[in-house]
Amino acid sequence: MNAPTAPAVRYEPHGYAPDGTPVQRWHLDSGTGTTAAVLTYGGILQHLTVPAADGTRASVVLGLPTAEAYATARGPYLGALVGRYANRLAHGRFPLDGADHTVPANDRGHALHGGPDGFDRRVWRATPVPGPDAAAVRLTLLSPDGDMGFPGTLEVAVTYRLGADHTLTLDYEARTDRPTVVNLTHHAYFDLTAGTHGLSGHTLRVPGVHYLPVDAGAIPVGPPAPVEGTPFDLREPTPLGPRLAPEAVAADPQLAAAGGYDHTWLLDSGPGPDGLRPAAALAALDGSRAMEVWTTEPAVQVYTGNQLDASLTGSDGRPLTRHRAVCLETQHLPDSPNHPEYPSTVLRPGEEFRSRTAYRFPHLSGV
Repeated sequence: MNAPTAPAVRYEPHGYAPDGTPVQRWHLDSGTGTTAAVLTYGGILQHLTVPAADGTRASVVLGLPTAEAYATARGPYLGALVGRYANRLAHGRFPLDGADHTVPANDRGHALHGGPDGFDRRVWRATPVPGPDAAAVRLTLLSPDGDMGFPGTLEVAVTYRLGADHTLTLDYEARTDRPTVVNLTHHAYFDLTAGTHGLSGHTLRVPGVHYLPVDAGAIPVGPPAPVEGTPFDLREPTPLGPRLAPEAVAADPQLAAAGGYDHTWLLDSGPGPDGLRPAAALAALDGSRAMEVWTTEPAVQVYTGNQLDASLTGSDGRPLTRHRAVCLETQHLPDSPNHPEYPSTVLRPGEEFRSRTAYRFPHLSGV
């Protein structure tokens, strides 16, 4: 590894959104070998370059080369900030304080990730965050009352912070002037082998002992189910190749309906002294890289890129194919406003939504 330098932040123009708004690309350099590129369009994490154990540097997230490419790629949410409501709302409807609200449907008759014009398709405002131990940028967005059918004007901020210890931390904040529902997450697709093996070259551990079975529209059905004795038992590091083999997927009705994993695990462990609980651990089978996900959120959605169909070409020149990478979306439970038994996602005036997720790379410990 090269000798550490001071963390650095810079930005440059990076094309235009569909409405002509200029897009910026912000570069975060930890000074210790890890770097990130964040677009103001969609708050997208375009690159996250992490050294391997042998010092080889490559991005571990799927990305597209231009802002225009993201704007035309409807559906995969590559690297984007997602809201107002991450995951699904059944039939695009939810009740709140005795009133019914409707969000435009954009996924099999349901509202996914905030509807067809969610936060992933907005241009955020960016400002650098000075500090001696991290490179950071703060993104802000104002979502007006009635935006995609959601009540209340919502002020949102997300800070990307890349530390000298190689940790990427996302801090989410939101305030409202009327009661509303909020569920924010990040939709990065991780491939720690940097395109050489896809998910067949990874193990995944998710510490939850329960998951949410879903119907054909990916809406939760019934109470959380135990993972024991099912393909959803990932409590120990589990090679993903055999779990995602066609015959294995076809043999389980839940996996067959989704084409792989697209399910929520409940995170059972209590938070540590820093307020974070373990959500997932991903590792390359060749030992080159490892990543831990820690969060304040109660659940994680594991999505194995089942809908990627090679129609998009990534920044690395490789097609984005099925099961090429995995999303580990820390969040509240899907369709919570329609399930009073789930943890509440209601935000009221005078309250503040706060959430943190940290991506740590233990193979770089001490580097």
